[in-house]
Order: sequence, then structure tokens, then C-alpha cells
Amino acid sequence: MKKNYVKSIIAAIIISSSFAIHSCDKDDEDIETIAVVGIAQDPSNFQGDVTNGQVVTLDATKVYVLNGSVKVKDGGKLVIPAGTRIVATAGAASYLLVEQGGQLYANGTVNSPVTFTSSAATPGTWGGVVVCGKAPINTGTSGSSEILNSPYGGTTAADNSGSLTYMRIDNAGIDFATGKKFNGLSLFGVGSETKVENIALVNGAEDGIQLYGGTVNVSNIISVGNENDAFVWTDGWIGTGNNIYTKRKTSGTGNTGIKGINNATNPAATPISNPILKNITLIGGTSGESNAIRLYSGTYANFENVITSNWTTGFNLESDPTVTSINGQSKIKDVFFDTNVTNKITAKSTAGTNVTILAATYTEKADAIGAGNGTASPAWAIGWSSLQ
Repeated sequence: MKKNYVKSIIAAIIISSSFAIHSCDKDDEDIETIAVVGIAQDPSNFQGDVTNGQVVTLDATKVYVLNGSVKVKDGGKLVIPAGTRIVATAGAASYLLVEQGGQLYANGTVNSPVTFTSSAATPGTWGGVVVCGKAPINTGTSGSSEILNSPYGGTTAADNSGSLTYMRIDNAGIDFATGKKFNGLSLFGVGSETKVENIALVNGAEDGIQLYGGTVNVSNIISVGNENDAFVWTDGWIGTGNNIYTKRKTSGTGNTGIKGINNATNPAATPISNPILKNITLIGGTSGESNAIRLYSGTYANFENVITSNWTTGFNLESDPTVTSINGQSKIKDVFFDTNVTNKITAKSTAGTNVTILAATYTEKADAIGAGNGTASPAWAIGWSSLQ
């Protein structure tokens, strides 16, 4: 009787332990997904560091008040679920920085984007989002970002800084130093394993998006109402851009739709900026602006399926290396030059003299669809990006 009782107890313990282990395993999985740790614990005061080995996951049911900087350090991960809203209140002190080796997973959906904005809801009233990776640049083996002096660049072309999808950044672009502003999204030496898709940069006081070297591929980019350039690359960016829609303020405030640079001080620096860009719509302001696309300081590029509307010049090529790489080389294909485009393509040498555009430089296509819907808002951007 006593032996049977002991056996029953042992069996019960084994069954109970097995259930407990299974339950703990499940709970551990849930903890990894929903645990509120570190800087996520107080949504009313969202600031601080995500440190090495730490995974901080935000709660989409909360509004996070960005009262200072958030830095994702080497080995840290910040997860921002679909529908999460982050509101900046501290001006230039409010920004999100992903350092080399850190990772940001901000993955919204078409119905529930991740959104960043400011409490003032006015252009240039907070910083922006900055990501620093380990992919090659042409300003040296590594560099220090103009914004926040964070290291970036390296030799890891396939570096992975995380995943950004269905993310909107509003009202960014405040000055971080005299005469220097944040962009909406700044990608410094970001690698090809980083996902950047369905990103909207809206009503900022500086560039919408700027790529400083790296190998990252970007797609479905909306840059509207920004007060400087809509889409910029420099420092040896070698990647692809697919589906890019830009629209200036109706007042004409702003500069170019797309600005491409190899290296501002050394046009021959390698790796040479040489992106492939397809499916692009660039809409100027009502007053007509200078350049829909300005390529200079040694950059190379390839374009296909482009619409430019309400710009004085469609493509402006400057500097000997840029002109030589594009003029007569069939690297600009299927372009529709719409309203008020006086000069389809112009070119100038490094010395500033006009260069004759060769016949094989570009082809036109009257029914080009650009980013997907001619000069109208593309269907893939409606709603989540602020476009209607």
C-alpha cells in the first residue's frame, strides 16, 4: 500500500513537471514577444538605451512619448509592432538612433503603420530616425555620421540592421547643430540584409530620406512635403530603389526630387555610387522647380520608368565622371516628361561648360506609369503613407 502510494506520488510529480516544462516553454515564447522591459516600461517617458543582449518590444496599444533619445546599441534589438505610435516632445533631443550592430524591427501593416511624429505636428520639431550599419562607404574604411557622430561603414556588404516596413515619419528635420538638420530617415552604411520597404517621409524640414553609402535596397518610398530634397544618396551607395513617389509642397518649397552624389569632395572615390532606380514619379510644386533629378560629383546611376512633372529640368547631369557614365549610354529609359518640363536633360562638365546630350542617352515613353499610377498617388501608398 505504501509502495503504491509512493509510486502514485512520483507519477504525479512527473506528469506535473512535464506540464510545467511545456507551460514554461510556451510562457517563455510569449515573454520574448510581449515582455515589457527596459525603456519600454514607461510609455510616458520613452528614452534611453537598448543595450547588448536586450530585446525591447513596445506595446502597440500605448502611445510612446519620446522625451529624449532612444539608442539601440551594438547587440540590442528594438521591436516596434504594427500600429505603434511614437510622439516626440523634446525637439532636437528627440530622435531614434540605431548604432552599428544594433537592430530595429519596426514592422507595420497597410492598415496599421508604425508612426513617428511630434507633439507640435509642425515640420522640423523633432529629430528623425538614424540607422548606422557596417556596409562599405567611399569616405574611408569607416566614418562618423554627420548626425550624432555615430560610427558607420565597414566591409560587411550583407550587414543586417533590422527591418523597417510600413513606417511613417512626420515632422522631422530639426537642427542638430547650426545650419545642420536631421533628415526624416538617414541610412549610414546600411547593408543589403536590412529590409526597408513601404516607408513614408512626410512634412519634414530637411531631406526626406538620405543614403550615405552602403548596399541597402529600398522600395515603396514616399517622400512628400519635405522642405529640402526628397530622396538623396552619397558616399558610394550601391543598391536598388524601386517605386519612389515624391511630391513637393504646392508652394514650391524644397529643392530636388532626387539628388545623387558619389563623393562631395572626391568624385573618383570608390566604391562609386551606382544605384539602379525603377518606377519613379516626381511631382514638383505649382511654381515649377529647377531639377527633378540632379546627378553630380561623380555618381553613376541607371533609371527606368520615370515620370517628371512640373520641374524646369527633368535630369541635370554635372561633373565629367557623371556625364561620361550616362551621356549616350542608354542608362535612362522610358521617361515621360510631363507639365512644365522645359529641359528634358542637361549636362555640364566639371569646368561648368555645357555638354551636348547624345541621342542614345535616354528614351521616352508617353504611357510610362512611374511609381504605379502615372502622376496620381500610387495605389500601394494610399492611406498608410498619408496620401489619398
